[in-house]
This record gives sequence, structure tokens and C-alpha cells, in this order.
Amino acid sequence: MSRAIFASVAVAALIAAAGGGFVAGRAQHQPAAAPGIAVAMPAAAQSSAAPIYYQDPDGRPLYSLTPKTTPDGRDYRAVPAGADISFEDEASPEMTPAVQAERKIKYYRNPMGLPDTSPTPKKDSMGMDYIPVYEGEESDDGSVKLSPGKIQRTGVQSEPAAPRVIHTLIRAPGTIQLDERRASIVSFRFEGFIESVENVTTGQHVHKGQPLMRVYSPSLSSASAEYLSALNSPLSTQALKGARRRLENLGMPEKAIADLERTREISLSVPWFAPQDGDILERTAVNGMRAAPGDVLFRIVDHRVVWALVDIAERDLAGIAIGQTVDVRPRAFPDRVFSGKVALIYPHLNAQTRTARIRIELANPEGLLRAEMYVDATIDTGDPQPVLAIPTNAVLDSGTRQAVLVDKGQGRFEPREVKLGRRGEGYVEVREGLTDGEPVVTSANFLIDAESNLKAALKGFSEAGAQP
Repeated sequence: MSRAIFASVAVAALIAAAGGGFVAGRAQHQPAAAPGIAVAMPAAAQSSAAPIYYQDPDGRPLYSLTPKTTPDGRDYRAVPAGADISFEDEASPEMTPAVQAERKIKYYRNPMGLPDTSPTPKKDSMGMDYIPVYEGEESDDGSVKLSPGKIQRTGVQSEPAAPRVIHTLIRAPGTIQLDERRASIVSFRFEGFIESVENVTTGQHVHKGQPLMRVYSPSLSSASAEYLSALNSPLSTQALKGARRRLENLGMPEKAIADLERTREISLSVPWFAPQDGDILERTAVNGMRAAPGDVLFRIVDHRVVWALVDIAERDLAGIAIGQTVDVRPRAFPDRVFSGKVALIYPHLNAQTRTARIRIELANPEGLLRAEMYVDATIDTGDPQPVLAIPTNAVLDSGTRQAVLVDKGQGRFEPREVKLGRRGEGYVEVREGLTDGEPVVTSANFLIDAESNLKAALKGFSEAGAQP
């Protein structure tokens, strides 16, 4: 029994000695971490380090500099410095100090991207170390080079510039108004009396030539008697024409004159007819009333064609032209679309709203569009011809200059100034600076700007960076 216990103790001692020798040998042969290379730390070591901020426990983009709890009472997760996001490449296992020694530091750049360099290690005013720039990381053509690891972590994506048809849509509100050219009134050129009014009322549709009322006037009766006398007597043709012209000047309907010529009898009252097709907007005529010359007795408007008056913002006025197609949707019938063309751009601008009014003529055969109805207009101001275009999120706009990052391949990105044109549907026209097929960075371009000191790379065409 004692012999078995002694054997077990001896085996355990041998295993412990072997394990200790393996750990000591590994520690002796493990190379020291080179400066500037990220060293992976165990999770226990990271959790014991002092946190630099706190993050939402569900991983949502909610942060706090002090300990905090969620609305449901859970504590925010502490994030130590070793667990924070880093854009520096981690050292590969096969990289040795000899390989690192071959890379020569060219200079040190400001960590905040300012145009300040130093030939020796240095700290800025906030105590941050200047970042070393190695030979081969910069090129003379002003391009920016990133390692594959940085490109993958920042999510850089590129898209080639290609010809596209850019549709620039302008949306504006408006109202329906009557066509001024399709309105008429019924009035007299003489003083008379309305003997009777036909069964027509306001809002009713009438046709051209439909009887509206019967009218008595001494002037009409006298002129009719004179014309009938000229018809029955062998007078000259000139006298007959003069008598008929007097009836026409008084506005007697042509149909009433024809009846007089056919019957050769003077009627006590004369029928008065509708001058056009349309709806009666106003009726002031009543039985037995006296009407003076010029009094409006009926107002008739044809609704088969109406106007849409749309207010266009001043900034969009340059894209509007006569003849452009417009889609109009009345708010009363949102599923119906009426197409028309821009017929007129009014010459005046509204000083209060800074808008200009345009007129769109719309066919209204069903009579759905009514005066003062609200509508929404959509105008396609784009050119049907394709133009060279890139996504709008590829543009770095400083307000006075626009630039893009051209993907040159192998991790190099060249900043290039461009001249832009029309925008629409997520794309912008490029008039100068790019050729067909050149890929431009569409995402993470601002991260490339921050990480690679793009301001210094743009100094070739930036006035702010053009300093000796």
C-alpha cells in the first residue's frame, strides 16, 4: 500500500516538473513585443484594466463616460483601453524584430491630422504621441495607402463611375384654376326686359345654342321691323345689308335672324341662346327683370381643360422650361394622375414665399378637376441622355471644393477634385475630374480621411494646405 502511494507521488512530481520547464522554456524563446505592434491581451487582463468608457449591454451605439444603467436597470458594459476599436495593424506571428528593424521611420506626423511633422518622436499639446510614418507608406503622387487590415475593418467599398440617366424630380403644391380663355358671359348691348328664363340653374351644364331666356326690347323690335321692311321692298342690296348689320350689332342671335327671314313676322320676344358649351357658374337673370347694357345675366365656363397653378421654389426655377411634362395628383383623388405640360412661367416672384408660379394645362374630360382643388405636381427636369455619374455619398464636399477618393488598387486611394452637375436618385453628375470606369470610394471615405491624414494629401490643390 505504501509502495503504491509513493509511486503516485513520484509520477505527479515528474508531471509538475515537466510542465514548469515547458512554461519557462516558452517564456525564454518568446520575442519581446515590438513598439507600435498591438499585443493581444487575455480577457481577464482586459476586464481588470481601468475602463475608458461604458457601452450599452446590448451592443447598441449608446455610450457614457461614467457608469450608467439602462431604463430596465441593467448596468452599462465597461470597455477598457485594450477592447476599444483600433485602426493599427496587429503584429503577425511570423514577424520578427529583424523584419521590423528593416522598416525605417521617415518622420512622425501629428496624431490629429494637422500639417505638422517631426523628424524625432514628439508629443502634441494634449500629450498624444506623434504617429511614425515608415518609408514606402507615402507616395509622391499624393495618394493615400492603407493596409488590407484597415481596409477590411473600416468597410471600404468602391463603385466605378459610369454613364447613367439622372432623373431630378421637383415636387411642388398647387391649385386648380379655370381656363380664362374658356369663360364667357351673357349680357345685352341694349336695354331690355327678360320675359322668361328657361329651366337652367347655377352648376348645370349647357350646350352651345341651348335656349337660356326670352327677351323683349324696343330696340330689337325696331331693328327687326326695319330689316323686315327691307326684305319686303325692292330696295338696294346695300340697304338690306345695313338693316341686317344693325341687328347683328345689337347682338341678336343668328338663329333669331334666320327665323325672322323665314317667317317674315316680328315676334314680341326673342329667344336668347348659350354662346358655348360649359357649366353655369353664375345666374342673375330672373323672370320679368329689367337688364341694362353690360349687365351679367349668365356666366358660363368650359371645364374640359383647366389650369394647375404650381408654386416652384426659387432654387428649383432654373430647371423649369416651357413644354416639360408634369404629373399632377389631386389630393381628392390620390390614385389618379393627370399629365400636362408647362404652358407658362409667370414673370414675377412672390417676395414673401420666394416662389415663382407656373401654369400647367390639364385635360379634364371627366370633370373631376374642380376650381380651387389642391394638387401635388411632380416635374422631371432630368436629361434623357446618360451622363457620367457617381453616388452622392462618394463626394467629400468642403463647401467650396468637391473631391472624391479614387481607388487605385493595392490599398492606394488618390484624392481628386471634381466638378459636379445635376443630382438625383442618389447619384450626381461628374463634369470634370473622372473618366468612365474609374472606381471611387463610396463608404468609409471619411474614416480614410481621418486615419490617413487626407488634409495633408490634398495640399496639392487645397489653399489651406499649400504652405511651405
